[in-house]
Amino acid sequence: MTKLLIVDDETSIREVIKNYAEFEGYFVSEASDGMEAVNICKTQDFDAIIMDVMMPKLDGFSACKEIRKHKDIPVLMLSARGEEYDKLFGFEIGVDDYVVKPFSPKEVMARIKVMLNRNVSRDKAVILNEKLKFDGLEIDFAGRNVYVDGQKVELTRIEYDLLIYLVKNRNIALSREKLLNDVWGYDFTGDDRTVDTHIKMLRNSIGKYRNFIETLRGVGYKFQADPSLIQ
Repeated sequence: MTKLLIVDDETSIREVIKNYAEFEGYFVSEASDGMEAVNICKTQDFDAIIMDVMMPKLDGFSACKEIRKHKDIPVLMLSARGEEYDKLFGFEIGVDDYVVKPFSPKEVMARIKVMLNRNVSRDKAVILNEKLKFDGLEIDFAGRNVYVDGQKVELTRIEYDLLIYLVKNRNIALSREKLLNDVWGYDFTGDDRTVDTHIKMLRNSIGKYRNFIETLRGVGYKFQADPSLIQ
């Protein structure tokens, strides 16, 4: 049975999400603050976490960072603040998705399903013994590792999935809508900042090879590398 951890200092919010989650067949555990969530994750495993940002003792961002030191669990963040800075910070620490309060419990459940399905698809998509190298940018598909001039770089799950999708569709113009549908796994909502933010993060992660990811004005993006650089 799929196990969810719901973390929020408001009992009413936990109760609403729990009711919807259990109706969907999920097993639910609860925590009322970030510190409690970290301690629970030390002894239990979960398929996904729904976490509020603003909580006593330890906020959601800090709790997520602590949990990620030991376990790689998908996180859906809830926040009353919708500023782009907050979303960017969450994405940078590896938050998988972000929903702004007030929210629809049905939307939260739909996004959780997408996150869980995306993880299943990731596991099935491993290509054994396949590596690609573009000049000094090396991608190990089996190990889900990326190296820049021989040095391993740390990418978030979404950054890695985005890079792999761009590489496998290299030299093809990809719209933001297609990227959001195929990489994130849900229909385009008209807000292309999610894609642009992660492209910016990915470019920063691969450093001097950032120019392999071309911006196509009015369209989207394309991974373009000279064939002579491919090894």
